[in-house]
Amino acid sequence: MFRRKKKEEQTDAPPVIETGESPATEEPGSPAEASVAEPVAAAPESQPAASASPAPEVAATATSADSATGGRRGNRVQKVGTVSSDKMQKTVVVRVDRLVRHPKYRRYVRRTSKFMAHDELGATTGDRVRIVETRPLSTRKRWRVVEIVQKAAK
Repeated sequence: MFRRKKKEEQTDAPPVIETGESPATEEPGSPAEASVAEPVAAAPESQPAASASPAPEVAATATSADSATGGRRGNRVQKVGTVSSDKMQKTVVVRVDRLVRHPKYRRYVRRTSKFMAHDELGATTGDRVRIVETRPLSTRKRWRVVEIVQKAAK
């Protein structure tokens, strides 16, 4: 069992103070030291002075783009559904069906969800479309039509 120290008991080891630096007892070939040493040694001599100027511009644009999007963008949710209404300008209502197993009867039941999606491709009623999640475009519109999978039969 764990026993608490009494106030008068002293430990033999000095207190450990953690710092951001790596301890000096590491081996010279350790990965921490190698990662620090490589960029410093390789940068000045391997590239000529003329090619060094375009590199900072590329780095500056990449950094500003990363900061604007918050780093890497995750995978966005995609759904495939049928257009049920196209009466609005540049907006369609997409009906997405999914099968859910009923908890009591153990049969599959069809559930339907409707999503309003921004449409630049000109999808019409009955088309099967792929929609992708996006930033809020209006009060109820948070999806965008990416492609028309199958045109409706005329």
